[in-house]
Amino acid sequence: MEKALFVDLISDWNGITTLPKSLREKLSQVSSLNIRGEIFESSRKDTFKALFTLKDGEKIEAVLMRHRDKRNTVCVSSQVGCSLGCKFCATGGAGFERNLDWEEIVEQVLFFARILKTEGKKVSNVVFMGMGEPFLNYENVWGAIRFLNSKDTFNLGARRISISTIGITEGIRKMAREGLEVNLAVSLHAPTDELREKIIPINKKYKIQQVLEAVDYYIDKTNRKVMFEYLLIKDFNDSEEEARKLARLMKQKLYLVNLIPCNFVGEFKAPEAGRIKRFRNILGKEGVQVTQRVSQGRDIAGACGQLAGKK
Repeated sequence: MEKALFVDLISDWNGITTLPKSLREKLSQVSSLNIRGEIFESSRKDTFKALFTLKDGEKIEAVLMRHRDKRNTVCVSSQVGCSLGCKFCATGGAGFERNLDWEEIVEQVLFFARILKTEGKKVSNVVFMGMGEPFLNYENVWGAIRFLNSKDTFNLGARRISISTIGITEGIRKMAREGLEVNLAVSLHAPTDELREKIIPINKKYKIQQVLEAVDYYIDKTNRKVMFEYLLIKDFNDSEEEARKLARLMKQKLYLVNLIPCNFVGEFKAPEAGRIKRFRNILGKEGVQVTQRVSQGRDIAGACGQLAGKK
């Protein structure tokens, strides 16, 4: 049964021809395989956002990103809304309703896997960077990860799965002991506690130094590189001085900084290209490993920080 659902990717019980017709009809009546998702396609046709309606009527979003190197990445949500209230994130402005079950997380991947199958393609990567804080729904997130990783279902390698956290230290430390080589990303977005608290209220509980100590524990246990996401916001955290302060924090050899030009959310905007380049160059000259994210799906509100569970 699992092979039919998650390998063959049937979307109707009639796809299992080895079952008696009467049983297939009964299954169709009591357990529909339909996933209620409305698709929005970017103008560049490289990004698809799905607005899902869950069984209780709540709505979440997930995004499929097609990359030039042929990867197909699904960005999944872990909660309906979010309780953290980060100022740069549309999800935080929507409030928090509930955690997703692990099955509801898997269904987001399954929905896009069915679409890709029609093109002879597969989901190659899954990132927990959609709506919600994954480590505030730890057990369901890891239930979904273990299911996706199973050889009997999606057989998705652990290194092709990433979790992004705002810095929930208990979750980081627990992840270090899981025994699966899932990638860890930390949303940092500022080099000082004073600045970070202005956009990330929970920084009052999880100070930068505490987060870094948890990350170092993770690295000590796993010897794996950790990505620090840094959202560049015009006239807020994009100065040369802040670049130097960030460089002083990021000297660890297994730290990687990923710069993300801010997508328009509320009052926040991205810096000009020249200012972003200067910021990146300062980090590079200070010996920091640094990359820059290419934004996808802005025109359908499907880019980083834009998911809000509505059209």
